[in-house]
Amino acid sequence: MSDVVNEAWKGYLLQLQKHPLRTKAITAGVLAGCSDAVAQKISGVKKLQLRRLLLLVLYGFAYSGPFGHFLHKLMDKIFKGKKGNTTVAKKVLLEQLTSSPWNNILFMIYYGLVVEGRSWSLVKNKVRKDYPTIQLAAWRFWPMVGWVNYQYMPMQFRVIFHSFVGSCWAIFLNLKARTVAVKAA
Repeated sequence: MSDVVNEAWKGYLLQLQKHPLRTKAITAGVLAGCSDAVAQKISGVKKLQLRRLLLLVLYGFAYSGPFGHFLHKLMDKIFKGKKGNTTVAKKVLLEQLTSSPWNNILFMIYYGLVVEGRSWSLVKNKVRKDYPTIQLAAWRFWPMVGWVNYQYMPMQFRVIFHSFVGSCWAIFLNLKARTVAVKAA
């Protein structure tokens, strides 16, 4: 079994090297789908809602993976390959003040409008009500992840690491969004 895993890992690394954007997009999509399947099961769904799962795969593939790819390239340009605790702290702070709020609000809007098919007024009210709590939770959780990512992860693994941890965060967001939607219905 370990030979199969080793070969799969080597193949993955080769694809990551040859086609980084595509590989990160596919990885983010797969992880988004897995997190949604887990969130559905945790919330008590008997039969997986395939449409919802596929829409979240699409979100990971079309947005999360590419966004992370370009974010980390931009961070490296801004900080010109500098390392050290001060640089890592600046990267984490910049990420938390820019992409974290954007990503959370975008996910909430996408989930409400596209995944659940709710009206703009319902989605806007839900965002207005829940966004501050979600963002505060993000600011308690994501700086640690960002620190590990920028301090210890090689550049080519940052999006993958972020996507993996993000799949756990997405379970939280997914359950939070769904709980509110069910209560509002």
